[in-house]
Amino acid sequence: MSAPTNHDAELNEFGYTNKLKRSLGSFHTFAAGISYISVLTGAFQLSYFGIGFGGPAYVWSWPIVFLGQLLVALSFAELASRYPIAGSIYNWAKKLGGPHVGWLAGWMMLLASIVSISATALAYQNTLPQIWSGFQLVGDGSGATDSAVNAVLLALVLILFTTLVNAYGVKLMAQINSTGVFIELAAAVLLIIALALVVVNPPTVVLDTNGTEAAYGGSYLSAFLVAGIASSYVMYGFDTAASLGEESIDPHKNAPRAILRALIASFVLGGLILLFGMMATRDFSAPELAESGLQFVLSDALGPFVGRLFLLAIFVAITVCVLAVHTAAIRIMFAMARDNALPAGKLLARVSPRFQTPVAPAVFIGVVAVVLLLVNIGQPQIFTAITSLAIILIYISYLLVTIPMLVARLRGKWKSTKEEGRFSLGKLGLPINVLAVLWGLGMSINLAWPRKDVYNAEPPYHWYLQYSSVLFVGIAAVGGFAYYWFIQRHKVGVLADHAVSEKDSEGDEKTSLV
Repeated sequence: MSAPTNHDAELNEFGYTNKLKRSLGSFHTFAAGISYISVLTGAFQLSYFGIGFGGPAYVWSWPIVFLGQLLVALSFAELASRYPIAGSIYNWAKKLGGPHVGWLAGWMMLLASIVSISATALAYQNTLPQIWSGFQLVGDGSGATDSAVNAVLLALVLILFTTLVNAYGVKLMAQINSTGVFIELAAAVLLIIALALVVVNPPTVVLDTNGTEAAYGGSYLSAFLVAGIASSYVMYGFDTAASLGEESIDPHKNAPRAILRALIASFVLGGLILLFGMMATRDFSAPELAESGLQFVLSDALGPFVGRLFLLAIFVAITVCVLAVHTAAIRIMFAMARDNALPAGKLLARVSPRFQTPVAPAVFIGVVAVVLLLVNIGQPQIFTAITSLAIILIYISYLLVTIPMLVARLRGKWKSTKEEGRFSLGKLGLPINVLAVLWGLGMSINLAWPRKDVYNAEPPYHWYLQYSSVLFVGIAAVGGFAYYWFIQRHKVGVLADHAVSEKDSEGDEKTSLV
């Protein structure tokens, strides 16, 4: 076994030797982060939800969510500069909070990522049938479950594609992802210009609530908290750049930059799209707006032909978004598996000598994402419900990093690095960390609040559907941790194939275990 490179020193600290190939440059890591966020996917996917519950004024949730997530991203950037490692959330939580907290964070993030794959893949339904009616494979879209069933069928095709690409190797994934991101960024800029040329409303339109507060006893704050879910769905996943750290060149510099650049670029582009989209909307009472959101605005304001061209770009954005989410989920599963923290750890942690990537996690995650869709195929509210569950799990996963990080700071165990080229928050680290935790707690409560409007908006009405967020998160956390505590905990330890020997770090042949 060869001596570790400078980039692998932190891996040795965790007890690992790098089995993955370093081939990703700075744009690849940036592309991974921005495609996971995917402003065209997110801004369009839930725009109907934001407009329906908050009117044009819901766009104010965009800068609010950005500022909150920026606090988290800054904390993550400092971690990424020090520990650019596969399964970033899992390993960071393990390093800061211990193995038990690490396992729970990894489990919640893994589950969140798989749910996100299913949720994001469903976005095809809001795009493809508007490009060509032939994509409505089930009925004509007017039936009670036509859209839900058709969304699942389209999503199945996309998940099959991302599974095959990820199984083939990170190089192909990065090439497709980078190409897709380039198309998405170019389309976003062109879209902003196109919408700006056809505005019919003044900028003050974003102060219009469209009377949505009436449904909440005249309280627009209540309506706004629900509508804001549309923005909170978009700005997460920036940690993906760090999760690809073991496959990146110079990750200590590239990962923190990629995290922050991806979030900031998404905020600017998405904010302008939402602003000009509201200004270009002809009729806020149009029923199509409540069903399709900005997709309808494109066709209505720009004309069917130009609208379809931009919808094609959104199709590309959705594709690379699901690809990036799938990639991130694989790294989390791989990271936990090489610690033998999951069943069949040896199989899931095996890196294919031919493709130089963990193939088994790619296939397993794809299968579970498909099963999740099939179980819910008959639910009309599948889209919003699954999306909301994914967001909650992500925010909780992030909290399981930012809270232990804050505890470490308060105990004096976290020292900002002064090493040249490393990202550091310095004295601002503590206040930023405190605010990041408060933000995460507040958003988690808001997202998980058992609102019928979110979790059981359409019949059949059942209490367990309305409380599905609390039930799902509770079962996932308690059930998963119980399995870990009573069964898997006793088996945890870095697998021999991945363990760094003392010879690599100190000249000793002994194997290092967690």
